[in-house]
Amino acid sequence: MSRIEILAPAGSPESLRAAAACGADAVYLGIDVLNARRNAANFTRENLAETVQYCHIRGLKVYLTLNIILLEQELPTLVEVARAACDAGVDAAIVQDLGAAALLRRCCPGLRLNASTQMAVHNPEGAHRLEQLGFSRVVLARECSRQEIEQIVRATSLEVEVFVHGALCMCVSGQCYLSSVLGQRSGNRGLCAQPCRLGFETRASSHALSLKDMSLIERIGELESLGVRSVKIEGRMKRPEYVAAAVTACRDALEGRPIDLEGLQSVFSRSGFTDGYYTGIRDLDMFGIRGKEDVTAAAGVLGRLETLYTDPRRQVQKVGIGLDFSMQAGGPSVLSVADCDGNTVRVEGESPQAALNKPTSPERAEASLSKTGGTPYRVERVSCAIGPGLMLPAAAINALRREALSRLDGLRGRTRTVPFDPSGIELPAAPEAAIPPVPALRVRLNRKEQLSEPLWREAGLVTLPVPELVALFRAGQVPEPLVDRLCAGLPHILFEGQDTLRSQLAELREYGVRHAGAGNLGSLEIASGCGFVLHGEAFFNAANSETVAALARMGLADLELSFELSLDAARRLRHPLPLGLTAYGRLPLMTVRNCPVRVSAGCRRCGEGENFVTDRKGNRLYASCAYGMTELYNPVPLYMGDRLDELRGLGFYTLRFTTEDAVECQRVLDGYRTGDAYPGKFTRGLLYKTIL
Repeated sequence: MSRIEILAPAGSPESLRAAAACGADAVYLGIDVLNARRNAANFTRENLAETVQYCHIRGLKVYLTLNIILLEQELPTLVEVARAACDAGVDAAIVQDLGAAALLRRCCPGLRLNASTQMAVHNPEGAHRLEQLGFSRVVLARECSRQEIEQIVRATSLEVEVFVHGALCMCVSGQCYLSSVLGQRSGNRGLCAQPCRLGFETRASSHALSLKDMSLIERIGELESLGVRSVKIEGRMKRPEYVAAAVTACRDALEGRPIDLEGLQSVFSRSGFTDGYYTGIRDLDMFGIRGKEDVTAAAGVLGRLETLYTDPRRQVQKVGIGLDFSMQAGGPSVLSVADCDGNTVRVEGESPQAALNKPTSPERAEASLSKTGGTPYRVERVSCAIGPGLMLPAAAINALRREALSRLDGLRGRTRTVPFDPSGIELPAAPEAAIPPVPALRVRLNRKEQLSEPLWREAGLVTLPVPELVALFRAGQVPEPLVDRLCAGLPHILFEGQDTLRSQLAELREYGVRHAGAGNLGSLEIASGCGFVLHGEAFFNAANSETVAALARMGLADLELSFELSLDAARRLRHPLPLGLTAYGRLPLMTVRNCPVRVSAGCRRCGEGENFVTDRKGNRLYASCAYGMTELYNPVPLYMGDRLDELRGLGFYTLRFTTEDAVECQRVLDGYRTGDAYPGKFTRGLLYKTIL
């Protein structure tokens, strides 16, 4: 089995050269559109083939990032980019959007798909669903522990990739809406403004949403032993010296050499590094900011780190070659070169002469043939067959070597196109679901205490978290007419406890519950095996017709669209199943595994009312915990009670109740009955805005 892959970020041509020179095995890069680092220098469709050729000559694979949520009008651009990627011969595409994945599977099934960490796959069930969708690799959520990584590796046939170094978002990737809600700059679309790095206060921290960078470089050997196939360095927005330092550190760790962690920390860190998610020690020590001392530390190491990729003598030569040299009387000199990937070239040069003084010895020939500095080639074997009494000038041998390696470059860099079939782009038109004259009302509650008779009589579907629903039945508090309207709300993030969840779902089926709501591939996989009518939640981030169709094929009965989608865009989507939007509620801004309230005040104080994080303006982001995860909510609710007519064209709308008590829930419901204006501060969310 080959060694674990070191995967480096290439946000610019300079960073790409740094990754290649320092021994990366693969790079991930984006072009000017459809990638999650749209502010990086990036590459272009025009130079993509040249970039892939450069990498393949040097023994690097190229993974193209198409890892954003796509809007409807961007689907034709995806097709154009897919064609360019296939023509260039990229080794894989990194994808977040389920619709994009489905489209790529149809028009270029030979293109490998890597599931982006933005898909928030974090358990074996999610990985199993990816297998069914035709993915080759899963990039796990960064919040996974060692034990969870091992469990997923053992449970899936997919290649498993994990982040080994770089920035940690506070939120599980793909589940953060903070930047888009505050300023329309969506992290799910590559334009996150990083508001989490600003001041948010808890009892013990003034930057309660800012984590240190992660570093598991010292654990690469351990990750390899677990069966992880690739370790990924974050940092497409960072400078080439950072890339050089991180790749070198990974290579040193893998080959058992001392690691320059001090230089790595100096070039970029936020108050040092953390491995808290990997070890399961999720405490206050994981939090950190980039202070003045972090910035000034870089100045002292940049020059030294630059030599890692600019000094030819330090360049890592990844491509092993063997050379066979023959020099016999009466014929041309011949050099054959074979590389580690099975490519071979044969070149002929000058004919040898009779030696007047010193004949060319095998040792002298080998010395000339082994001068491969400045090339990607590492000489592993030289065989010389030289006739007696013959001489060939060193310059002629050198020319032979240069010609052979140049031809080898040509073989290694030849474009290996991926077949692209445009006929696979269009799906047969599916019948569209009927749109009711008035959208149906649904509610989603956090706690069973929020449920009241007026609420459940008005709502066509009432969703409660699975444990709350089980408790409601066990307490005998479920009126018979309500049973058919109840929906078991599965957690969209579930790192552990899958067996308990399955047991609870089986119990709910016995009580007569027929509906289940899921917002992640893992929870969808669990619910699919339990016989429920499946309802898709907004956490799937569905924002285009291809994604809607893909989820419909997975068995969903209906789908709540992304929190980030505008009302106008939602109404324009093709709808093979009923579509809806959230029309009330404190929108979830983040789903986090290291609760900032818990590590600061403790769970007891949280239960007593200290369950919030405060921003710079004094607004409170309330926290709610379940299944070992915490959701942080927007300080003010989304409200559409006075604009219900504008929701026409949808199948349903959802009122999401989070921090409200039963009286407040009833008051909101009354507002939607009468069309009243909201009595306090509120927002329209992104329903009338277009995310960037």
